[in-house]
Amino acid sequence: MNGEKVLTMHKIHETAIIAPGAELGPGVVVGPYSVIGEHVKIGEGTIIHPNVVITGRTIIGKHCEFYQGASIGEAPQDLKYKGEDTATIIGDGVTIRECATVHRAVGEGNETRIGNNVLMMAYTHVAHNCIVGNNVIMSNVATLAGHVIVEDRAVIGGLTAVHQFTKIGRNCMCGGMSRISQDVPPFVIVAGNPAHVSGLNSVGISRAGISLEVRKELKKAYKILYNSGLSLPDAIATMEQELDSCEEIEHFMRFLRTVERGICRTTVRAARE
Repeated sequence: MNGEKVLTMHKIHETAIIAPGAELGPGVVVGPYSVIGEHVKIGEGTIIHPNVVITGRTIIGKHCEFYQGASIGEAPQDLKYKGEDTATIIGDGVTIRECATVHRAVGEGNETRIGNNVLMMAYTHVAHNCIVGNNVIMSNVATLAGHVIVEDRAVIGGLTAVHQFTKIGRNCMCGGMSRISQDVPPFVIVAGNPAHVSGLNSVGISRAGISLEVRKELKKAYKILYNSGLSLPDAIATMEQELDSCEEIEHFMRFLRTVERGICRTTVRAARE
């Protein structure tokens, strides 16, 4: 096979329970006392450590890793849920650490979805109907309530709680122990209880490979939004007139146009006053 490693055999511990109907791709490993439900599909090379439970209509991508005590695809903690057919979808290269939980959706045919290359550290929680993008990091005990949207490359600090229906923008940093109840625009840093904005996420933006020219435009956008005193609609209109168009700026304005819960707008200075 030209030197390539070919995954063909499963490695299932004798104490694991694999329900009839479960589908395991090549090279899947299932550790002691783990339980895989009958409607679960697991992609190639995924590793399930001991005492993991994966249930419901759950689809997991390739080369993921689930550590001991994780619970994936269980019924949501929502009184509206009446057993309707919903799903949990997890992408490729996802790492879910000890005792983390991901719940399936509420509402017939709906999904809870996690993208590719996501890291969920120990005791994190993704509730029903959440959509988590690619390359997201959730630090220990970070919690997403129902219907939260987290865009690509966001970082959510430890012990942070995100209110239901809130949106977290791409490439943003949410500091540890924050209470987030309004939308967090892309590319910014928020922290506190309640969360307030403290500046651009310059380190995260740079690590994402965003060019210096675009970073300058994002800095201008930040100043218009947070330092001009303009209302949100007026700030967007000013950005449209004054900023050079690029994918990042267009995404920033598109995010602001679709805000429903309001945005984190209080700066550190204002919060201290």
